[in-house]
Amino acid sequence: MRSYSLCIITSLALTVYCAPASPTSPAPLTAQDESLAESYLKNFFNLTEERGPNARRGISPVARKLTEMQRFFGLQITGSLDADTVTLMKKSRCGVPDGNIAQFSTFGGSPKWGKNSLTYRIENHTPDMSVAEIDDSIEKALQVWAKVTPLRFTRIHRGTADIMISFGSRSHGDYYPFDGPDGTLAHAFAPSQGIGGDAHFDDDETFTFRSNRGYVLFMVAAHEFGHSLGLSHSDDPGALMYPVYTYRNPDTFVLPRDDINGIQTLYGSNPDPKDPARPEPEAPTTPDSCDSTMVLDAVTTLRGEMLFFKDSFFWRSQPQSYTPTQSLITGFWPNAPVNIDAAYESRQSDKIFLFKGRRVWAFAGYTPVRGYPKRLSTFGLPRGVRKIDAALYDADSSKTLFFVGNNYYSYDEARRTMDRGFPKRVDETFSGFDRKVTAAFQYRGFTYIYSGPYMFEYDLRSGRLFRVLRNGYFLRCNNY
Repeated sequence: MRSYSLCIITSLALTVYCAPASPTSPAPLTAQDESLAESYLKNFFNLTEERGPNARRGISPVARKLTEMQRFFGLQITGSLDADTVTLMKKSRCGVPDGNIAQFSTFGGSPKWGKNSLTYRIENHTPDMSVAEIDDSIEKALQVWAKVTPLRFTRIHRGTADIMISFGSRSHGDYYPFDGPDGTLAHAFAPSQGIGGDAHFDDDETFTFRSNRGYVLFMVAAHEFGHSLGLSHSDDPGALMYPVYTYRNPDTFVLPRDDINGIQTLYGSNPDPKDPARPEPEAPTTPDSCDSTMVLDAVTTLRGEMLFFKDSFFWRSQPQSYTPTQSLITGFWPNAPVNIDAAYESRQSDKIFLFKGRRVWAFAGYTPVRGYPKRLSTFGLPRGVRKIDAALYDADSSKTLFFVGNNYYSYDEARRTMDRGFPKRVDETFSGFDRKVTAAFQYRGFTYIYSGPYMFEYDLRSGRLFRVLRNGYFLRCNNY
């Protein structure tokens, strides 16, 4: 009997396990959580009941598989079921196992197509979108891979294509039934004869052309076609081949470097010269928290956590967890900007604000606040201010400081007005600071001002400088 490699991609739950009042106060683990964990490890990390010498020695297969899972997803490695691990398990995800601890990876045996000219056929269409929108989404999803390889895709309307594409619900003829709305979105088979390469989409889902109210067909299809061409999953949270679905804007999507490296190990690079008049955007790479030269875009707190922003990503660092977790910004706030200028948390309103250019976005935890984005002038900043460099909320005074060039402004959160007598020079308050501010936040009574790859620890009341640290200090790198 022929065996096939199957991938299933599922939705990303945009909720956190922690109680709404504080993401750092997780609900106690339940018997349901333990049952979920056992099922999760069986499905995705090949947990089996062991018998014989290992069982007699008391070696726990669950602990071993928890360690494997925590390592794969960049969680704190405890070998025990904790709140962070349960939170990740509760996110809907792809059904293919993740035991391959690597960045990009290929299916076992590295199956690939033995030709560069492939055909595809769309057998039917979902009623969620127009036929033209579906056809466009599928074509563009295939072109994501064609741009970086010698592969070329031709659509046919009759007969059997290399990649057969269909929409179906529940049992749909391949022995891998779908599960109704949400959960499993689609699955695809690795290259081979017969069903190999085919991609099936769950017709009980709501697929969309561009909106984040549903699942963007382009993004789901692009991921699935990676499997149709021979790629398995990546543990890089920025990769298209990461196991969970995350909304990304199809109009600005560029295939990440990890995916390019993966597909080119199978097929090589695109031999066609690029049009110099229309250069391709640079492939994004996932930032390394321990890069000593990294300059963070913004730093803030959120209900007890510390958030560190860089490019399209942010790290979440919780007091009870040693290892920060990295995610795409749009995975938590689909409407949020990326490559932001500044961020801060208002304790007065229990909101987090993200700044980019002349606009500001507001979120109550992970929920967008109605009426945003707004202009910077909402805070009373002069209309001549085109962007801010950093922002921080001072817990003692309930004031927010906005850094612009060598100056800063003070905003009264309670009165919602800008304080008189500002702007002031940064070095008037922060003794000896003569650099450009790139990020700022407060933590445990100290004020941290970032400039490039360095962080300056101050007492805001006295203006006294205590320490100069690398910006990876709170990201808990081993070299800090």
